[in-house]
Amino acid sequence: MVDENITVSDNSDIDEGGTAELRGYLSKWTNYIHGWQDRFIVLKDSTLSYYKSELESNLGCRGALCLKKAKVKPHEFDDCRFDVSVNDCVWYLRASNPEEKQQWIDILESFKVESGYGTSSDSSSNGGGLRRHGSVTSLQSTGSNGRTSRRLTEKIAELDTYSELLSKQSVQLQQYFDKCVAACPQINDEIVEAIDAVKLVDGGADMRTYTGEVRATGASFRATCGATLATLQHCVDLLRRREKQARQAEELYMALKNQLTEARLASKPGPDHEEGPHSTLPDDEFYDAVETGFDKMEEERCARVAPPAERTRDQVELPPPALDNRLTVHSLWPEINRISTEQIQAAFEEVGGGIGWQLFAEEGDMRMYRREMEVDGMVMDPLKAMHKVRGVSAREMCHYFFNPRYRYEWETTLETMTIVEEISSDALVFHQTFKRIWPASQRDALFWSHVRAAEDNTYAVTNHSTSNTDYPPNSGACIRLFVTVCLACRSSWPAGAAPTRDNITTSIAYCSTVNPGGWAPAGVLRAVYKREYPKFLKRFTSYVVDQCRGKPLAI
Repeated sequence: MVDENITVSDNSDIDEGGTAELRGYLSKWTNYIHGWQDRFIVLKDSTLSYYKSELESNLGCRGALCLKKAKVKPHEFDDCRFDVSVNDCVWYLRASNPEEKQQWIDILESFKVESGYGTSSDSSSNGGGLRRHGSVTSLQSTGSNGRTSRRLTEKIAELDTYSELLSKQSVQLQQYFDKCVAACPQINDEIVEAIDAVKLVDGGADMRTYTGEVRATGASFRATCGATLATLQHCVDLLRRREKQARQAEELYMALKNQLTEARLASKPGPDHEEGPHSTLPDDEFYDAVETGFDKMEEERCARVAPPAERTRDQVELPPPALDNRLTVHSLWPEINRISTEQIQAAFEEVGGGIGWQLFAEEGDMRMYRREMEVDGMVMDPLKAMHKVRGVSAREMCHYFFNPRYRYEWETTLETMTIVEEISSDALVFHQTFKRIWPASQRDALFWSHVRAAEDNTYAVTNHSTSNTDYPPNSGACIRLFVTVCLACRSSWPAGAAPTRDNITTSIAYCSTVNPGGWAPAGVLRAVYKREYPKFLKRFTSYVVDQCRGKPLAI
């Protein structure tokens, strides 16, 4: 995490409602694998929202919290961290420095005060939504807390004794005051007349006999009152100390519990956070984790050492213009021929009409379409991409897509690849495992791949799942994918001219139907498709253009 890349801007303008507005970058905890990630946070119209970056802030937020009843709590040990929670939904946020953290907290708290939902001291100290015990006596322990309880019991017993003493002393003093009233002459309230205490005492022998007793009782009353107040103060101090000890014990307990949970999940994520219909991981964190995994794969690909400028290409390995006879006698030939023919025919069909194709991504000559489809709760949306590439032929595009020699160079998600069977020069059976992206389970695929030529300067590669007793599905840690993929390419150039790198254009139709083999959030899968398929197609076509640069055109 680079602190210099986190910037916070405080918009001092106040909107019509008079509420503060703030936006900027903070680190947000995503999950136990990828940890803290920079996210663009926006406070506006009583809502705290976050985006992956400022550039994506107009595409819809990844998540949002209503601040009216949110709890904001600064972290006890981390000076740069604070948490925002509503019920069981907690955002763990971190600023680049304590001043920036305090700025966010002040704005959030001031908003809550203005909206009438100010955070009380109790709610801000109880873990921002974490449950606490009902009272300070809910934690029982030995040691200093136990000694405090015993001392408090002793002080309460002392107060009971002082109460009895004060009651007796007040009765005695009241009796003396009654005698004084009886012995005192009638005094008119309207006449200012001083009472001579000495004269009153000397007025009779009965009054003189009470003088010493009254003085002793008054002194005892004053001493008892002082002792009572001192004991009450001591009780208050003991209660404060006991409450502090209980709070510290509870905070220590919660901190240790959280550390244990984090360590357990970090070492081996539990089933509640894994892929599955009962996963407790929110969709936004699921997507964040998957997206971060793809980003890291892309970074690894870009960081690879570029191959030498001089590249060689065996012309014999280009897709043959005619079918290999070895394929036509293989047991898979009827299936390969039927599916390949259907896929090539469907590849260049129009996407309009009542078929239900929806445009979900568009960039330059590229158009991405999908039809939403779910089978047994699993997303199986058929996808179709239309693209145009200049300077390469259809045969060259299919050569690099089919040939396993180059697959690691453009397929970033590939972990292992095994050629199960070499049927012919234009048909192979592959088993591939893909890199795991937590929290999704690792996937593998077993499929045949066939490349063939068609009319109108067209070449196509079709991949379709198959079975093999040596590679049973779901027998290990991987979940088996079932795929049907077709890359169909058709080249064109000006009529009457010979094709060259300068005048040739290849139209590409990429069709894909993938059964993920296991459950994953539908919204997450569709978001991943929307993000990754255009990137894949651009990456692959750019790779082919780069490979063919400066080489003879193969038609």
